[in-house]
Amino acid sequence: QEHFVASGGGLVQPGGSLRLSCAVPGLSHETNAIGWFRQAPGGEERESDGVSCINLSDGNTFYRDSVKGRFIISRDNDKNTVYLQMNNLKHEDTATYYCGMAERCGGSYYPEYYDWGQGTQVTVSS
Repeated sequence: QEHFVASGGGLVQPGGSLRLSCAVPGLSHETNAIGWFRQAPGGEERESDGVSCINLSDGNTFYRDSVKGRFIISRDNDKNTVYLQMNNLKHEDTATYYCGMAERCGGSYYPEYYDWGQGTQVTVSS
C-alpha cells in the first residue's frame, strides 16, 4: 500500500486556494510527525524547503514564517489523510510539494524526515 503519496496540486492564480492531501495508512495509530516540504523549480540543485509539520501525538503544528496565516495542516484519521490547506497562494509558493514522516516535529516546521513519497506539483501563475 502506497504511503505518503501527495495529491491535490494544480495550476492556480495568485490569491487562489488548493488543498493537498497525503495518504498515511494507519494514521490513527501513528504517534510520530507528518509534515510537508517543497522543492521549487530548478532541478535537483535546488534545496527543498520545509513548509509545515504536525505532531501526531499532541496535534501541535508548526509553520515556516512565509506561510503562517495562509496554510493550515490538519489530519483526518478516518480517511488516513493529512491535509495542507493553502490559501492566498503566491507565485513563490510554486513548487513540488511532498509529505513525509519524522519522529517528531521537534518544535520545527522542517524536521528530519526518514520517509516520504511522490510529490504533487503546485503552480501559482496568472
